[in-house]
Amino acid sequence: MSLTRRHFLVSAAATGLAPAAAHGAGPVALTAAEGVARLTPEPYGPTRVWAYDGTAPGPVIRLRRGGRVTRRLINALPQPTTVHWHGIRIANAMDGVPGVTQEAVSPEADFLYDFDANDAGTYWYHPHVRSWEQVDRGLSGALIVEEEAPPEVDRDEVLLLDDWRLDEQAQIHDSFDSMHDRSHAGRIGNHVTVNGNPAHGLTVRRHHRLRLRLVNAANARIFDIGLKGLAGWVAALDGQPLAVPEPMTRLSLAPAQRADLVLDVTEDEADEAFLISHERGGDFALTTLRIDGAARPARLAEMRPLPPNDLPPIAGLDGAATATLTMEGGAMGGMRAAVLDGVETDIRELVRSGRAWALNGVAGVPEAPLLTARLGQTVRIALVNDTAWPHAMHLHGHHFRMVGKDGSFGPLRDTVLLDRQARGEIAFVADNPGDWLFHCHMLEHAAAGMSTWLRVV
Repeated sequence: MSLTRRHFLVSAAATGLAPAAAHGAGPVALTAAEGVARLTPEPYGPTRVWAYDGTAPGPVIRLRRGGRVTRRLINALPQPTTVHWHGIRIANAMDGVPGVTQEAVSPEADFLYDFDANDAGTYWYHPHVRSWEQVDRGLSGALIVEEEAPPEVDRDEVLLLDDWRLDEQAQIHDSFDSMHDRSHAGRIGNHVTVNGNPAHGLTVRRHHRLRLRLVNAANARIFDIGLKGLAGWVAALDGQPLAVPEPMTRLSLAPAQRADLVLDVTEDEADEAFLISHERGGDFALTTLRIDGAARPARLAEMRPLPPNDLPPIAGLDGAATATLTMEGGAMGGMRAAVLDGVETDIRELVRSGRAWALNGVAGVPEAPLLTARLGQTVRIALVNDTAWPHAMHLHGHHFRMVGKDGSFGPLRDTVLLDRQARGEIAFVADNPGDWLFHCHMLEHAAAGMSTWLRVV
């Protein structure tokens, strides 16, 4: 296997801006403002970004399960904004969706987010106002809720994966409303970073056991992740532990998805191991693990499952509230018209309005919910992708399971990648009251029509 370290415009090494850590005691200010980050090497200067507390990505918020997150968002941006706490089950009023759970926070205003972190896992936070622009400018960060009894590891590291579309001066390319991006795969960057660093690395020892918490914060890029000189397990997906850890060989991580990997450094013949991104142009090193000696003579024993969170089990599918969600439109999709703001609108006018996609024939958030479920009721939603592109569908406020053709249930997720022309079904218990967004997390797709909502009463 030939590995290449990623480069931007030149072949020098680069030093990135790593996120600081902030522990969950509050109230603490979380300031969204313009700033700069060193995303590329000399001779290029710093990149102008939007940042939380001066870093891109923002500070890692880390606390124990059962603790309380208290953050006062201070908006020093030129646009309204919010914070969505992605994947963690919280009260509806704290979900950060303008027009659904709160009003957008105007420039120079603030808003207090205050909620209990009752589920251990790897989560993240980002804006839900013009998210296709604000996230891509650098507004994202990790939220880590630790178990009361964490697994035995030597290192617990957050790796926030992102890509940036940079121009020849290493500045963020101002093409956020590109109709091509909206109607095709989304905004794919030309520069990949881990924790804001294009040459991310860690120093480890042979037979070290690592917990790597991967977060895909990119607008639209799907990461195809592999290993070299490492071996271990996928322990959790989207913050929720797997009942039985799965051997880690290769992992697809769609936008907004997370994965907790528990890995041992097994490389015996070289002084480096790698977390790899498999791409059409070759295999690239996302993270280089520099090996300095040995931690112990042999690998630790096989890991035990992480302790589960207290999510309600799906007792059965009889009596479930049901709906079908059909994805339509996009380039090569053949959609001729859709409902926009309550009016049947042809495709030419949709495109002039910045829309290219529809869910169940509606381009944008509809007036009526996709379904209404009683609190505690099981919900089944059939997913139909009638487009030529994959979509990462994210449900707010809940975790769901994919339902197999034989009726079996997959692992708990909050974001599912549905391939082009694919079909699937999700099921979950509606245990969190309120109005909850359900949208594609290819952020340009959501902006161009792929958003709906459901109600739990």
